[in-house]
Amino acid sequence: MKKHILLLLTGISLLSCNSKNEETKSTGIESKTKVETVQIKGSETVLPLTQMAVEEFANVDSQLKLIVTGGGSGVGIAALLNNTTDIAQTSRAIKFGEKQKIEENGNSFKEITVAYDALAIIVHPENKVAKLTREQLEDIFTGKITNWKEVGGEDLKIVPYARETSSGTYEFFKESVLLNKNYLSGIMSMPANGAIIQSIKQTKGAIAYVGLAYLNKDVKAVHISYDGGKTFIEPSFANAKNKTYPVVRPLFYYYLDKSESKVKPFIDFLLSPEGQEIVDEVGYVDLR
Repeated sequence: MKKHILLLLTGISLLSCNSKNEETKSTGIESKTKVETVQIKGSETVLPLTQMAVEEFANVDSQLKLIVTGGGSGVGIAALLNNTTDIAQTSRAIKFGEKQKIEENGNSFKEITVAYDALAIIVHPENKVAKLTREQLEDIFTGKITNWKEVGGEDLKIVPYARETSSGTYEFFKESVLLNKNYLSGIMSMPANGAIIQSIKQTKGAIAYVGLAYLNKDVKAVHISYDGGKTFIEPSFANAKNKTYPVVRPLFYYYLDKSESKVKPFIDFLLSPEGQEIVDEVGYVDLR
């Protein structure tokens, strides 16, 4: 009798173990297939690079769902400060005040350079002006030069466009080209590079600036001189790579240290040889 009871208890125990094993196995499968979301927000300049990298990364790692939006570098940093993004993509370095706010919240952060970008000055394709000095650009965007005939073009009003103040490109252009002088009062501002390209295409007297990856046949890129007109350099991948083009800047990712384990797989991918090939493909300058 005891033998039958023992066998019965053993059977129940084995059935229970099998049930638990199946439950554990099922739970294990669910946890492995659980997709974690990473938010990336900020610079319109970095946006096409991030978008393409995210598409390629999906073929490598299906455990991360990456959501990418633009809005400008300032928007990305602000989102990092209020914990509504995991990565801030920017075309400018983080500001001292922004660093302080992160530290005041008890956090620390990492800055990662993911690529380099040449900032191209663009005009309407029919504009006869093909080269400008930094000084001429400064005078145009601060309002001292108002007609294309003043810089060798036809008698036509200059219509300058800028990015919005939240844009890292807006700030970089002000620092590098205008030497921190103020833009002319009432300058027309655009929320994104695509909108600027469209405006230049439709306005014969227009001039603006965009990231190298946004250049296309609808606009003409002007050659720039930073040595008083002795040498004019075309904004191109090759000239940005060999550092002869004068308006080049790093592109950044910022993330809080507490998010490192979540964001690192994607960032490592972008910094890998495969990821840096994407940088070249988009039209920016890789880190190699």
